[in-house]
Amino acid sequence: MKVNQYRIESVIETLAKFNDTPENGVTRFSYSKNDRAAKDYLMNIFNELSLKMSVDAIGNIRARYEGKDPSLSPILIGSHMDSVRNGGKYDGIVGVVGAIEVVRVLSENNYKPKRSIEIIIFAEEEGSNFGTTMVGSKTLVGKLDVSDLKKLKNYQNHTCYDMVKGFGLNPDEISNYLITKDDAYAMIELHIEQGIVLEKEQKKLGIVEVICGMKTIKVSVEGVSNHAGATPMNFRQDPLVAVAEFISSIEKAARYYVLPTTVATVGEINCSPNMANVIPKSVTFTVDIRDVEQNGIDEMIKFVDKELKYIIEKYNVTASYILIGESKCIDLSKKITDAIESSITSLKVPFMRMNSGAVHDAAMFAQVTDVGMIFIPSRDGKSHSADEYSSYEDIALGCLVLLNTVIELAQ
Repeated sequence: MKVNQYRIESVIETLAKFNDTPENGVTRFSYSKNDRAAKDYLMNIFNELSLKMSVDAIGNIRARYEGKDPSLSPILIGSHMDSVRNGGKYDGIVGVVGAIEVVRVLSENNYKPKRSIEIIIFAEEEGSNFGTTMVGSKTLVGKLDVSDLKKLKNYQNHTCYDMVKGFGLNPDEISNYLITKDDAYAMIELHIEQGIVLEKEQKKLGIVEVICGMKTIKVSVEGVSNHAGATPMNFRQDPLVAVAEFISSIEKAARYYVLPTTVATVGEINCSPNMANVIPKSVTFTVDIRDVEQNGIDEMIKFVDKELKYIIEKYNVTASYILIGESKCIDLSKKITDAIESSITSLKVPFMRMNSGAVHDAAMFAQVTDVGMIFIPSRDGKSHSADEYSSYEDIALGCLVLLNTVIELAQ
């Protein structure tokens, strides 16, 4: 059985049109108008394939291709369809379209595996709305409950609970859709690498063995707002100056003093009152810490604690932080990685086993089932950017490996 590269390309290019910023990459946040339009487009495809569909209380979509024995737990394949602001058209979408292509190929060849295959499309993976990644998959496996959804807020102070409800869903029912160990035989996610390793190593495919863990915190620093001209430098309590030193120290710590695999990023800053002639009163910002070794994450948090105490004393400000998201380092299933390797080996293309520096929905499922991930190269390692690109030849190859792996596991 073969996949259809032109069909894959057509679906990806169509999905890219559901976009708030077509002049600059792809912007499609969960629970937006374009999110709804994209989901309607995909659900029309599922109807054409006569798949059994459901949308859960947080907005995850599942579409089932029935196997010979419906009593057996299914294999889940898929990814997410939301984006960051001004992101690319491949992140998440490659896994969604790959899953659809697998089912299309099985259907057009009238092939029914023993196990059912379920396409799963996750909501709110990127954290673009609330600063917390993988809300849809975390909810599915019981890591977030209704009270958590009421605490998550965007910068307009709207809660996740209210946004989901405004989208026509009932978040009070999320516990009715939990996936447990009896509900999934395996979960496989096809994804772009979002890094430069495969390209540099001249490999066509990557088999993920470890998905990094992460912690995301929101730091708040308070000072004293005053006139920019009339306040002498030695009388200031400027939170932005304190934050500037803190951010610089975070970069140095991650680069030189923790583990070689540790990364830390300050990606969002809000300054108030944010005026040219006013000393700021407060600054809030996020710190995203990731590593494939849990110790690296823990050591960075210790550094954050130490550095905040230092800037409080030096600049006479107040500072604190809250945890807004975390996930543990995950070792993926040997059973699944071996099945993926078997599928790649039969195609005689260069591949490698590797780690994922990005966090993915698949990581959430490691607590309930065997999980695997397939990576395809990202040109120049770019992602979360309008410059994100993967060739359709590579995408089709990844889809073919996904297809062959699913067939092997579903027997």
